[in-house]
Amino acid sequence: MITDNGQLVASATSPRTELAIIAKQPGWAEQEPSTWWEHVKLATAELLAKSQVKADEIKAIGISYQMHGLVLVDREQKVLRPAIIWCDSRAAGIGDRAFAELGEEECLSRFLNSPGNFTASKLKWVQENEPEIYGKIYKAMLPGDYIAMMLTGEIKTTPSGLSEGILWDFREQKLATTLLDYYGIDRDLIPEVVPTFSLQGQLTVKAAEELGLKPGTVVAYRAGDQPNNAFSLNVLNPGEVAATAGTSGVVYGVGAKPEYDLKSRVNTFLHVNHQPEEPRYGILLCLNGTGILNRWLKQNTMAETVTYEEMNRLAASVPPGAEGLMIFPYGNGAERTLENKEINASIQGLNFNLHHRGHLLRAGQEGIVFALNYGLGIMKKMGVEINLVRAGQANMFLSPLFGEVFATVTGARVELYNTDGAQGAARGAGLGAGIYRDPKEAFAGLKTEKTIEPNSKLVSVYQELYQKWAAVLQAQL
Repeated sequence: MITDNGQLVASATSPRTELAIIAKQPGWAEQEPSTWWEHVKLATAELLAKSQVKADEIKAIGISYQMHGLVLVDREQKVLRPAIIWCDSRAAGIGDRAFAELGEEECLSRFLNSPGNFTASKLKWVQENEPEIYGKIYKAMLPGDYIAMMLTGEIKTTPSGLSEGILWDFREQKLATTLLDYYGIDRDLIPEVVPTFSLQGQLTVKAAEELGLKPGTVVAYRAGDQPNNAFSLNVLNPGEVAATAGTSGVVYGVGAKPEYDLKSRVNTFLHVNHQPEEPRYGILLCLNGTGILNRWLKQNTMAETVTYEEMNRLAASVPPGAEGLMIFPYGNGAERTLENKEINASIQGLNFNLHHRGHLLRAGQEGIVFALNYGLGIMKKMGVEINLVRAGQANMFLSPLFGEVFATVTGARVELYNTDGAQGAARGAGLGAGIYRDPKEAFAGLKTEKTIEPNSKLVSVYQELYQKWAAVLQAQL
């Protein structure tokens, strides 16, 4: 919750731990959208209790959401099946076929990406494999569109949202009808498009009662979690770079030109502040297995009472390179940086007489950084300069070791800020509702908490370690 002068009033989190993923088959990942709504209600109740702010004092609501998911509803706005979420790999083959049959040059020039394992391809999967459900669809939405529907009763989306689903034609600046027609998907299934910053609807009486808020409160912003994370860090202009290391790890650079990777290993979307007359594109590198690896290590190698902070200290007690132990954090679905291959996670060089839990923890953090650096090599070939990276002081960046290794391996100075995606969404709502005149006013309360420089003594050490790690990775591809 943010004031009209950009200051944080209160924050709340629900659930306290990572939300469970339904995996009915290998490579599948689903969640019940109703669970998201329950946690919206729980977090809102906590927020109101903490802040003591009255409902009629809240002027605007912003939404940040997990990208690339698919939510299907009928005409009564009832969900037809569990959401197919971002890390689900089932549609990768469908997207690859579309990339080949439509033509790689055509796809890249129009969509800046392969249709790949994104929302449009997931919708095609439902059409092919669940025709009874497909026949009942009224609208296909992204997760944030679902939350906005629950708030306002209206089904809408944004240009930025369509671009993340590979449903935006960059050449013609409109809905990607070429891909929809190829897939045989009715264009009417796609919601009405509204600007990212705009009055997108008002809180219904029913939603207001469930949330303890005032009916008529406006929803004025929505964006996927990574564009929103960049926005929350005031990363809006060409040359600026944001990072996050939650369940997945992301580096997101802003550019003014519609650049793309020929193999679609990193992806280009419309940034939140894109305008045809002042274009802004977000180039996104995603590593699926980041915080989820750290959580797996906690659950499977640590006593229940051990905290993440204690894990970070144990990892830091081990020398760089974890004495030959290497971890490859690819155990959370198909990885775009690996051309949608699903190689699963692996541990290399394990010595029963030498390595202990601390080695696993250090190798895990180093492996995440190495995997991100592998993707950064692709971004650099596209002209993205990685000299300064902004990130929220959260998730893996709470680990001093992770921050230092990230800076040292990538060669970038890292600035950590007192913000998160929820604050970004709140500032976005303030802009969308006209409460803030401009981004400068919206970000008045944003402060740098910590700056991390590359460790000059370890640069050459980590260059050698990364090259060894990358050579083992290449042998797996």
